[in-house]
Amino acid sequence: MTLSWFQIFRLGLVQMALGAIVVLTTSTLNRLMVVELSLPAILPGLLVGLHYGIQLTRPHWGFYSDTGGHRTRWIIGGMVALAIGAFLAACGVLAFETSFAVGLTVSLIAYTLIGLGVGASGTSLLALLATTTAPHRRAAAATITWLMMILGIAATAGIVGQFIDPYTPQLLLRIVAIVVTTATLVTCLAVWRIERNLIAIREPDPTPFMEGLREVWGERKARNFTIFVFLSMTAYFMQELILEPYAGLVFGFTPGESTSLSGAQNGGVFIGMLAVGIMATGLKIGSLRNWVVAGCLGSAGSLALITFLGPMGAGAPITYAVMLLGFFNGMFAVAAIGSMMALAAQGKERREGTRMGLWGAAQAIAAGFGGLIGAGMVDILRTSMTDTQAFGSVFIAEAALFIAAAAMAAKIMDRKMPKATLVPGE
Repeated sequence: MTLSWFQIFRLGLVQMALGAIVVLTTSTLNRLMVVELSLPAILPGLLVGLHYGIQLTRPHWGFYSDTGGHRTRWIIGGMVALAIGAFLAACGVLAFETSFAVGLTVSLIAYTLIGLGVGASGTSLLALLATTTAPHRRAAAATITWLMMILGIAATAGIVGQFIDPYTPQLLLRIVAIVVTTATLVTCLAVWRIERNLIAIREPDPTPFMEGLREVWGERKARNFTIFVFLSMTAYFMQELILEPYAGLVFGFTPGESTSLSGAQNGGVFIGMLAVGIMATGLKIGSLRNWVVAGCLGSAGSLALITFLGPMGAGAPITYAVMLLGFFNGMFAVAAIGSMMALAAQGKERREGTRMGLWGAAQAIAAGFGGLIGAGMVDILRTSMTDTQAFGSVFIAEAALFIAAAAMAAKIMDRKMPKATLVPGE
């Protein structure tokens, strides 16, 4: 048997839980460090970069994803590690108030657990989807789970933003504890007995890992797409650690308001993904290549708008500009996912997992690198510029990367790449 649509949606709940926890570490806790504690933005950048760095082992997980089964235990175990790490990260933020050394130590342990948890749970989930989903449903399954993750991020950011004001350390710990506990319970219920009667075990591939990886890297399409993923995702994540501090320092947003801003952005991402799914599949408008290019260019324009709103200060419609950025980010991301699923099956057989692992590693490197570069540039520029100018300069640099990614996508992606791969269909 293979996964039914209901079971695919159940596994999507795991992605939703992952997003709900991770958004706390990349938005709320990050903003508290930079604004309330006046710590340099590079610090949360390094911590988030740590958890992405640990995910460089994704090609190994992808290479072995075609052999074995019983992945439920790894999904649950990874979620538990992620939950503990997120709660420790909140404790680390509070520890910084009394001791920088203690806060840093706790945070390093916390973000290490977060990286291990996301890697173990997320990769095991994708492996389960890849080996138990009917071929004609795989692209739709990947997109459904991604959309549910974005929904989890947006919903959590919005709800936490409403309840965290007026901010107190005790309230922060209570909210984080509720979120991580709920996410863990949802994961356990979502994967309970789901592997029973599923065809999840395949014969092991005797090819050594490095040989298999070299074979994939030798494929021109796979190599070019890896470079594109790194470039575009660096642009995608450059604003991740600085957008909420920008809202707090330049527009006077409270912790709750800036957390809600993150929710608005991810709400825009969800709408953008859904819109492309409907137009590209239901209405047969445009190719995946064209949607990727349009999403990248629209993201660049939105970043320029966010920059130009800076001098207006409090009262500027920054929330709408951030939602617009999220919309174009979602447009680009879902089209790139569809392209990735189509390309994964091209080239040497039985290397789908390795290709996905390679692109996953490129994304992880770009996410950590992009966030770190964005935060580091802001810290350096704030020594010689106003906050508005410093943040704006980084946003413009990010826009330039999106334009470069659009140009590369237009050059390397197939103009005739299949359209109908984004939403459920037989």
